[in-house]
Amino acid sequence: MSGKLVEKKAIITGGSSGIGEAAAKLFARQGAHVFILSRSEEKGQRIKSQIRDEGGIADYVSCDVGEIDQVEHAVTEILNKTDVIDILVNNAGGGVRTNFPNEKPSEWERVINVNLNGTYYMTNAVWPHMVKNNSGNIINVSSVAAQLGFTSKLYSLSDLQPSASYYAAKAGIDAFTRFAASIGGQHNIRVNAIRPGQIITPLTDTGGGHHVFESFFDMTQILDGPGYPNDVANALLFLASEESRFITGEFINVDGGIAAKL
Repeated sequence: MSGKLVEKKAIITGGSSGIGEAAAKLFARQGAHVFILSRSEEKGQRIKSQIRDEGGIADYVSCDVGEIDQVEHAVTEILNKTDVIDILVNNAGGGVRTNFPNEKPSEWERVINVNLNGTYYMTNAVWPHMVKNNSGNIINVSSVAAQLGFTSKLYSLSDLQPSASYYAAKAGIDAFTRFAASIGGQHNIRVNAIRPGQIITPLTDTGGGHHVFESFFDMTQILDGPGYPNDVANALLFLASEESRFITGEFINVDGGIAAKL
């Protein structure tokens, strides 16, 4: 088999739908053995079967990345099937539809947990194995929310904005990406991140291909949108492959060109 990821072992969290599904299928087509992590066994098994039907190699592992015990169990299960983890894509995430100051503490904690804590838990679990192998590639899925602000007028004209918890979680992922890249270099571990913008997924589609934050993006994007999971998956493939061998601690925005970033 020829491809950019031949014989690579890749973990993709949130791999049963949206960006994660697109990445899992693309990585498998490029020769990787893909481990799909998600909470939904039905969806995860379906994606695994679709990849295998195309001739790819895939396994499904049940895991809620916000639960550290499940993360540790999942990584142990994976290492029982392979002796190396080459690539980790921390993609699992999500937000809520309420915002500060109306966002409930329980909502804040849930969003921080799945996005930021989950990224930390997964990275922490695979890190010693990558250090042992003196090689690794970690790609975090952040968001344009990590670097955006807005005026009161823009806020009032938008139907809805990402929650404050989502902004905070993704900004935390950006900071963690820089930190992990800084200490990973000595072990030949690269750590980068992708910042998606208006990407249509099952979680963001309000119907008819309209993004839940469409009104905001339409006022800030340079290119007409929206984007789609494959747009992000292609960027993930670049960072996962040897084409990006001399890149670490960096961020790629897949956002149609947000005109103003703070």
